[in-house]
Amino acid sequence: MKKTILNLKNKTVGNIDLDSKIFGIRELPDLIHQYIRYQNAKSRQGTHKTKSRSEVSGRSKKPFSQKGTGNARQGSNKPPNFRGGAVSMGPVNRDYSFNLNKKEKKLALKSALSIKLNEDKMIIIDTFEINSHKTKELHIDLKQFTFDSALFIHSENGVNDNFKLASSNIPKISILNQKGINVKDLITYDKIFIEEKSISEITKRLS
Repeated sequence: MKKTILNLKNKTVGNIDLDSKIFGIRELPDLIHQYIRYQNAKSRQGTHKTKSRSEVSGRSKKPFSQKGTGNARQGSNKPPNFRGGAVSMGPVNRDYSFNLNKKEKKLALKSALSIKLNEDKMIIIDTFEINSHKTKELHIDLKQFTFDSALFIHSENGVNDNFKLASSNIPKISILNQKGINVKDLITYDKIFIEEKSISEITKRLS
């Protein structure tokens, strides 16, 4: 399938052939949902922790006599029912991540890319190289495109410092190396701007 190549001024500069096995597959919402769950679970720190009875500071001596006080018998001042005592069945350090096999990851990425292409929210840009680091100039160019938020995917050496500096002050815009493409970002951002060089790299990696 053919897709038009534009420059940052929204002018047509050529065409590119996209692999239909990567950019033209059907939508797989269940797999996309599973991939996003995988990403969210992997990003959780899991450092929540409360102290158990063995970790709470305090004496293990009986706080008062077993009999004769009229109170319920107690073995120490560390139980949950005591002020400053332990937490019953509280959270502990854990790893929330789970595995997702490579075929599922690739298929979810292909589906997300195909969705963006079908919705006409994927734009192929010839290059992200700009001559000025001024935000105002880049902002004027990007006004030629209509989007609420945008993700710029570049090749290994496809973005210079000028573009990074100029785009850093524009809200709802992010830059990502093609090696880091993921379903969550592809779905979250309104439009995806992909550098022409990145297409061959993405195609090779997902084939």
